[in-house]
Amino acid sequence: MSASTQTRADEIEPEVNRFVQEVIEQSKALIAGRTLTLDERRDLAETVREPWSAGGPKMGSTQDVALPDSTCKLRIHIPEGGPGKGVMLYIHGGGWMLFSVKTHDRLMREYAAAAGCAVVGLDYALAPENPFPAALNDVIAGVNWIRAHGAAHGLCTDRLLMGGDSAGGNLTLAATKKLRDDGADLPNGILVNYGALDTEHRSSHKRYDGAPFMLDAAEMDEYWQAYLGEGDRQNPYARVMLGDLSQLPPTHLCIAECDILLDENKALMKLLKVAGVEVTGKIYPGATHSFLEAVSISPVARQAIADSAAWMKRILAR
Repeated sequence: MSASTQTRADEIEPEVNRFVQEVIEQSKALIAGRTLTLDERRDLAETVREPWSAGGPKMGSTQDVALPDSTCKLRIHIPEGGPGKGVMLYIHGGGWMLFSVKTHDRLMREYAAAAGCAVVGLDYALAPENPFPAALNDVIAGVNWIRAHGAAHGLCTDRLLMGGDSAGGNLTLAATKKLRDDGADLPNGILVNYGALDTEHRSSHKRYDGAPFMLDAAEMDEYWQAYLGEGDRQNPYARVMLGDLSQLPPTHLCIAECDILLDENKALMKLLKVAGVEVTGKIYPGATHSFLEAVSISPVARQAIADSAAWMKRILAR
């Protein structure tokens, strides 16, 4: 690590920095200078994230269910204390191109245990084979499945939360806007973890670009291109800060300080407040993109999960 890179790494919580460096180093070792196909990139992402998704809270039950009329899968986690007073549908990140319920399994179990509610993860259709709005449609189908069939799988469906990280945060907000516009029942609250919200670069894209901050600007541009293709770059269900943000449910934002997406998440919080939405949020010092996945070693990740779980409990108790 060069002196300049080390200076930049000093901004990051040491345990988060360890997580980032181990992911980068293992990825480089497995790539071994090759140019990977998309399927190989996906397999690599699953392999590298596997140890970080292991361990953590034990569940009372876990089951995988196929989403009807779809290739998508739902993973249902019910904590040892039972399903609680509601359920959260959690949407994993990965630039709409990578990752799965497996890579985010521990994070979902952490939320289930800390908030005392069931958490359902969704494996939505990935881009670029399935560009916008395929993933968005899958998320809405997941919401509808929980409402129609969740009780038969041991879920308490009286109250529904939605949450997601990065691309999953985008899909969470997009699906909520679409449900509102379609006149459907809204979730009782939504959780956005370092959401990928806009195609436009802001100052944080330059400040936290490249090593050692996990996500770089060129990578994010690639994800947006895969997701949107040549489609409408002004669509408010893709660039989710566009359009009407009023009449949305209570929203909590978990924001990483050392992240190219910092500024757009801060901007979203302001826009939601102006729109009259009940919004809370916190910027976590020393946190990079994806830092919640470092919960096994990182105090800042554990704190962020505890903060979000406390918010979840408050919303579910209303």
